[in-house]
Amino acid sequence: MGDLLVLWDIDHTLIENYGVNKEIYGLAFELLTGQRAEHRARTDGRTEPEIIRNMLLEHGIEPTPDHIARALKVLDSATSSRIETMRERGHELPGARGALTALQSTPGIIQSVLTGNIKPNAVTKLSAFGLERFIDFEVGGYGSDDPVRDNLVAYAQRRATTKTGTTFDKSNTVLVGDTSRDVQAGRNGGAFVIAVASGSESVEKLQAAGADVVLPDLRDTEAVVAAITDFHK
Repeated sequence: MGDLLVLWDIDHTLIENYGVNKEIYGLAFELLTGQRAEHRARTDGRTEPEIIRNMLLEHGIEPTPDHIARALKVLDSATSSRIETMRERGHELPGARGALTALQSTPGIIQSVLTGNIKPNAVTKLSAFGLERFIDFEVGGYGSDDPVRDNLVAYAQRRATTKTGTTFDKSNTVLVGDTSRDVQAGRNGGAFVIAVASGSESVEKLQAAGADVVLPDLRDTEAVVAAITDFHK
């Protein structure tokens, strides 16, 4: 098997935060605007810059260049301030560590992330549960790269190609996520898509969204590894 790029979504795919994310976005909104958020963030596979922009609009605030310039900083600050809360209330999802470990020991596989989180927050969240050591953050795709999730696969592929000298495209890129937006990003961005029903969406909904493979969760390490590697043989 040649080189294979595996891009993991983070929230509800590898880790569960039990509402801490909503608190983080509320705090980020307050840091950005000086006012408390009256409406909770709508996440569901959106990028963090998109989430904050939507929160501004929902509160009747037109996003300005200043908001955009400061958004990444306040998102980083808000997430860092809630790291202990995330450890206390959240956890790594069952099977996540097993799947990451098995793939780490498989020759030719590069593991990174495809996430709506900005890069510092991706590192912070996975570090909270000791999962960061499995991930090559240099070759990921992040919400800080582009607010449109569909565009993030190309960022990761270009970075992996530059770092390794291997060309990465749809033939050797796998995206693993839990939402229809993840499925859409993989299909539109150029990746084989494995969906896991570990978030709020059912197996049936993920199948209807067009995932190539749908798993109930990551508990069956052998099935996860087979789904990721078999299409590339």
